[in-house]
Amino acid sequence: MGHSGRDFSKRRIGAAAALVMAGAALAGCGDGGSSTDPNRGKDAKSYSLTITRNAIEGGKNTEEAEWITRTVIPRFVAAQKAKGVTAKVTFRGQGVDDESYKTKLALDLKSRSGADVMDVDGIWVGEFAQAGYLRPLPEVVGAPADAWDGWPTIPGTVQKLAMFEEKRYGIPPATDGRLLFYNKKLFAQAGLPGGWQPQSWQDVITAGRALKKLPGVTPIQLNAGTAMGEATSMQGVLPMLAGAGAEIYADGKWTGGGQAVKQVLGLYAQIYGPEGLGDPKLQQEAKGRDKSFEEFAAGKIGILAEGDYFWRDVVNPKTGVAKMRTRDQDVGYALIPAVAPGKGVRGQSFVSMSGGAVTVMNPNTKYPQQAFELLAFMNSAEMTKARTAGTPELTSRTDVNKEILAGDPFLTFVSEKVLPVTSYRPGLAVYPEVSTALQEATASVVAGKSPDQAAAEYTRKLEGIVGGAANVTPR
Repeated sequence: MGHSGRDFSKRRIGAAAALVMAGAALAGCGDGGSSTDPNRGKDAKSYSLTITRNAIEGGKNTEEAEWITRTVIPRFVAAQKAKGVTAKVTFRGQGVDDESYKTKLALDLKSRSGADVMDVDGIWVGEFAQAGYLRPLPEVVGAPADAWDGWPTIPGTVQKLAMFEEKRYGIPPATDGRLLFYNKKLFAQAGLPGGWQPQSWQDVITAGRALKKLPGVTPIQLNAGTAMGEATSMQGVLPMLAGAGAEIYADGKWTGGGQAVKQVLGLYAQIYGPEGLGDPKLQQEAKGRDKSFEEFAAGKIGILAEGDYFWRDVVNPKTGVAKMRTRDQDVGYALIPAVAPGKGVRGQSFVSMSGGAVTVMNPNTKYPQQAFELLAFMNSAEMTKARTAGTPELTSRTDVNKEILAGDPFLTFVSEKVLPVTSYRPGLAVYPEVSTALQEATASVVAGKSPDQAAAEYTRKLEGIVGGAANVTPR
């Protein structure tokens, strides 16, 4: 599946990595031995570069590893040879958990070593930038960074994945989106429309009430609690927060338990409260998310908020972890509405959240111009098509998506309707702790606490995490 095989909402940032980051931030970057001249090594007639990412042939993300070794490297080397340049490119594949991979990258970058071109999770970009590990592309390579012909094909919303403080640090090869999935069969039984597109949260609740009349059916699954980890934040709290008109981090401040957070927790209270529109037990079980997948596939859940991963890799009739033979006929999908039309973030009526990897350059490379050429080549239309051959996925390039998704109505919908309204998590070192605090707030509401009480507790926790009330917006 390449990038598409990953579920970007599951990423966690571990304590070990966080310690490495903190140490590096304290140590500062220093001058080190390497030059920062973007043109160093520019005229070399022969050079060597290395690529690393968390992919290994025969193991984790094997298709990506094969794509790099069998397609990218030979074709890049051939293109350089045609220009009279001898390039040697080596792939150093990793096949470890994301936390170990992140720690290795951090240590490499801190010691000014490591691969020339590497993949990082988009959520690490700000953290690595603040630690001095990564530098903005224009600083590392000069004018070619902004002149790349691929930028116009990547929507501004998707470019944000690779940005920190309005500066580009790399190129995002692919992304994903969050939306609502629903069971058309159950909708028909409940007298609901087949082409459902809610315009507000109230529309979702209304549909949930109609589904409640069907025996043995849980009307709505909106991930909650700490057992589901980051999936609660990515599939639940954050899209709904965007729908209430707020982002978790904006203008240098974190969003506290004010009106927007209270509205989100109020929605959780409506779903998991006395009306019983959701199953509170599912939110508390260790394997609750997997169980929700199985229940949806078995026709026992009416509406479920998830990433496009759910369609591609969960209920996929052939390869899914919870195969749904009738997926193409029975599963509908819709945009996540704002609380009311025009009330979402940036005045939007529909919202989403996205994640993804970003391919970045090591600022300490001996050959910045050639490394950027390789980075751009990997993300060209030709190489992007080669990467997705046989497994259509949501690439960051609209020109490629138009071509490769032509026969895939679902991914075309995500590309054309979801990505233009999407938002991203802040790539800052404290985000995982903030995320956990949000998960805890939903857990307490599911357990019966009032939204106001849960919001106040969240604000207290948040202030402790981000260094006091001065760094929190009380909205």
